Amino acid sequence: MKTKRIIALLLVAVMMLALCACGKKEKKTVYAVEAGSAGEEVAKEKGYEINSVDSQAKALMEVKAGTSDAAIIDSLMAGAMVGAGTSYPDLKITDQKLTEELYGIGCRKGSDLASFINEVLYTTYESGEMQKIAETYGVQAALIKQEACTANVEADGDVAYIQDKGTLIVGITDFAPMDYQNENGEWIGFDADMAKIVAEKLGVAIEFVEIEWNNKVFELDGKGIDVVWNGMTLTDAVKTAMECTVAYCNNAQVVITK
Repeated sequence: MKTKRIIALLLVAVMMLALCACGKKEKKTVYAVEAGSAGEEVAKEKGYEINSVDSQAKALMEVKAGTSDAAIIDSLMAGAMVGAGTSYPDLKITDQKLTEELYGIGCRKGSDLASFINEVLYTTYESGEMQKIAETYGVQAALIKQEACTANVEADGDVAYIQDKGTLIVGITDFAPMDYQNENGEWIGFDADMAKIVAEKLGVAIEFVEIEWNNKVFELDGKGIDVVWNGMTLTDAVKTAMECTVAYCNNAQVVITK
């Protein structure tokens, strides 16, 4: 009789433990992503729990602080910012590559500036100048060969508008190795240096303006900026909303953890 009672008590205990286990919710991994980025887009597609912040640099800060479990950022930025000898030596790039992408440059819909930039991309690639700049920032392996093209500039187009006002305004975020500030507060990086060449070819000064990435189309259409040049992934949404250049760099979305 005593043995039966012990067995019954054990069965009750096992059932209670099972019920407790069923009642526990598995903690979801929270991914920090930049609002409006390709990383946010792929995270939403996969149904991930996300924490949207205003830059990819902030996404890395979230992981470092422990307020997010992982970040989804561009592979080119990850290579410059994550791992030994970088700003985030305690973070790592996982083997999880979520997408394969192409970088392009965005202008106002219908703008002839995209055609002008395409010609500059081609001539700098052919001369080797683009490759030298890429080597400075460690992105040479990501470059895409540029095909021959000629700018189709209109008399009353964006190129004439920019030349008339005397300044090319470039919309960017703080995004090494593409656009970031040196110790003197000057904007440098692969994209920044290439944009400076375009401004020189236009015969105008250059101005870099930090924007909310989610508002890039509004900034363009409102003429707050003339071009988005910041490691921008050529998604269908981007190509619909902007006049985009040809692709100039390969990229991917990767997962970063502690």
